Amino acid sequence: MIEIRNLSKSFTLHNQGSAAIPVMADAHLEVAPGECVGLIGRSGAGKSTLMRMVYGNYLAQEGSIRVGDLDVVSAEPRQIIALRRAVLGHVSQFLRVVPRVPTLEVVAEPLLRLGVPADQARARAARLLTRLNIPERLWTLSPTTFSGGEQQRVNIARGFVHDYPALLLDEPTASLDARNREEVLRLIEEAKARGAAILGIFHDEAARDRVCDRLVDVTAFTPGLAA
Repeated sequence: MIEIRNLSKSFTLHNQGSAAIPVMADAHLEVAPGECVGLIGRSGAGKSTLMRMVYGNYLAQEGSIRVGDLDVVSAEPRQIIALRRAVLGHVSQFLRVVPRVPTLEVVAEPLLRLGVPADQARARAARLLTRLNIPERLWTLSPTTFSGGEQQRVNIARGFVHDYPALLLDEPTASLDARNREEVLRLIEEAKARGAAILGIFHDEAARDRVCDRLVDVTAFTPGLAA
């Protein structure tokens, strides 16, 4: 479902004579349907960079990133938007939403964009908010007013509201208490059971051991760090 081949990336420092800094070279990995692969490696090795390239936020210099039938590296912007809407979900560490939009609408939005009837989309959103222990009295408020932990759980609900065939997870259990951490791990296990291909960064070693089928050390793809 996710297939990375011969992937290379460098950053150009325009304020330093356009010097090119290589950050990844000849990266390769696969994530099959129903599999969760965890990215590991020392700080600065490129875990987040690789995730951002898969999501299409960073453009690779060489290689390919296939998510389903689409090569993200050569895709047009409209194709990336369509991929994110229906195929590739993303749970980041930070919630980014339009201010003043109610929490229930924030979570339901991915389904509404796909044309799911509003009542069904909101019902699905409500079930996830309930599972993640966001009190119903908060659903009509903007999540921008919430605590960090509440915002994280809203972000997770939004990321799991649609049954994406592929998912990117960036520290999904960070800073959660035991009850909510367990619920998130169950959501990941349910996604795997329905066949989602999951690529994630987990600094929570116990969570990583529970949900990841295997680990990939990105240090092997990092110029200057690879052994």
